[in-house]
Amino acid sequence: MSFDHLGVATESGADLAETFETLFDASLVHEERFGGMTVRFLDLGRGYFEILEPHETGTISQFLSRNGPGIHHVALRTADLDAALNRARDAGVELVDEEPRPGAWGHDVAFLHPNSTGGVLVEYVDGASAASE
Repeated sequence: MSFDHLGVATESGADLAETFETLFDASLVHEERFGGMTVRFLDLGRGYFEILEPHETGTISQFLSRNGPGIHHVALRTADLDAALNRARDAGVELVDEEPRPGAWGHDVAFLHPNSTGGVLVEYVDGASAASE
């Protein structure tokens, strides 16, 4: 596995993207409306910042209501998503997703519950990184 991205929740994705572009000399390389939110990916060279901006009630708007803006999840790229989920099950980790589901940028993803991962919401992202596409 390798680092893929860090998801950051905010009410104003365009503003935060502009700030991160300036601070980190990062380029906005992908933007899409997905699952009731806009997601923006900024290329950091060896991974991404994913900026999550909700447009309707859902997990990101609920996260923002509970926690305010900030880090939402960390994502790891894996060559075998099913094997990664099986390894997590075998380790006794609670899964948010029992099976992979469609995620941003055309990737299948699955989340591990933060109750089992030290309070961190972990996302597995299938195979090829977005940077290799």
